[in-house]
Amino acid sequence: MRRPFRAATALSVLLALGGIAAAGGQSVSPDLAAADFVDLLRNDPDIRRGVLSRVERQWQPSFVPMLLEVLQLVRDPVYRDELFDLLERATGQRRLARSGNDWFEWYWAWDERGDWQHYAEFKSLLYRLIDPRFEIYFSAGRESTVELDEVRWGGVAQNGIPPLHDPKMISADEASYLGRRDVVFGLEVEGDARAYPKRIMGWHEMFTDTVGGVPVAGVYCTLCGSMILFETEVGGERYELGTSGFLYRSNKLMFDEATQSLWNTLWGVPVIGPLVGRGIELPRRSIVTTTWGEWRKRHPDTRVLSLDTGYERDYSEGAAYREYFATDELMFAVSRRDDRLDNKAEVFCLLLGDPEQPLALAAEFLERNPLHQLSHAGVDLVVLTDRSGANRAYRTGGRRFADWNGRDRVEDGEGGVWQVTEDALVGADGARLERLAGHRAFWFGWFAAYPETELVR
Repeated sequence: MRRPFRAATALSVLLALGGIAAAGGQSVSPDLAAADFVDLLRNDPDIRRGVLSRVERQWQPSFVPMLLEVLQLVRDPVYRDELFDLLERATGQRRLARSGNDWFEWYWAWDERGDWQHYAEFKSLLYRLIDPRFEIYFSAGRESTVELDEVRWGGVAQNGIPPLHDPKMISADEASYLGRRDVVFGLEVEGDARAYPKRIMGWHEMFTDTVGGVPVAGVYCTLCGSMILFETEVGGERYELGTSGFLYRSNKLMFDEATQSLWNTLWGVPVIGPLVGRGIELPRRSIVTTTWGEWRKRHPDTRVLSLDTGYERDYSEGAAYREYFATDELMFAVSRRDDRLDNKAEVFCLLLGDPEQPLALAAEFLERNPLHQLSHAGVDLVVLTDRSGANRAYRTGGRRFADWNGRDRVEDGEGGVWQVTEDALVGADGARLERLAGHRAFWFGWFAAYPETELVR
């Protein structure tokens, strides 16, 4: 689980040793430089006061996010109050709670929100103090398609939440640690069925593996509740993905080893770095959130992620992020929300059509309507929800379905019986209606990524 101030404690030791002198020291230029804002973390009160005085004299609305990012690393309550006092005087906002989330939400809605020309350099200088590998993320000249003030540090180093690479898998019979009701993420590629328990993935958030001969990455964003299965080879290029340590709208940002570009998980595309603008998008594959008991019934030969991950964690059911999942509160604010559903209400999400158009169906709605047919973006589809609450979507090609048994058979309006598989609905004559790649997410996370989404509830 993210512990945002563990790294900050290490940073305070660094500053006490004068370790940020290389950031540039106190600027002699009349105009503020990126290094001046980093100097706000120095242990010398005189330097800090001098910078604060210059910030107030040269005030610009675009200084707000930099002060908030500095505040994230300040533990001294007296100094935190000084920084908030400055923010209140400069902006006239005296009714906001003294929390970074409240201030970020206000700033993102502010008419005077703007871009400071040295902001990317500031982020590069600031976050390299936590992990030198962060410097390149925001270095000069790197393209970005997202608002940098909405890219927030998640409290860990690069791969500080360690991905599982080619993890050890065991047979269903060997997986005695799993209970029948334990939540798993199930997938099948070219007949190779796998189960990745949520209780393990909550501590690792990503696995990379070759399943059914296909290189894939399963990316679990704990904060936005999404587990997405991507192919990691595009146009003959294989991308080695990891956890960047940063978030965009509370959505995990991945990175690739070769270019250190940052990738938006819910979009599946690079958003910062040299890969931006190249038309790269990771292909999605089907994955289902279900129970171990239901998945094992369907796939008795499935393989399962072993507890032998190489890491010591509390892998008991529900241990990871227990407090976060227990409330509707967010750990990191987002710039846009929609109150048609609770923040953490689960939705089943699809991208359909060309160009892709987002669709979200409330999980509670699908539980009440286990056979639900609709058309979206010119695609006719049916969503089947089984007794475990697992959702699977298939193209219908205009067919109408009348009934399904909740497990392995669905009947169309003409009496034809179709087998429900992980790849397709298969008719008695061998006809196939292909499955559509979909996944679960929290409503707030999906809406923050796709505010134009259609919602069925």
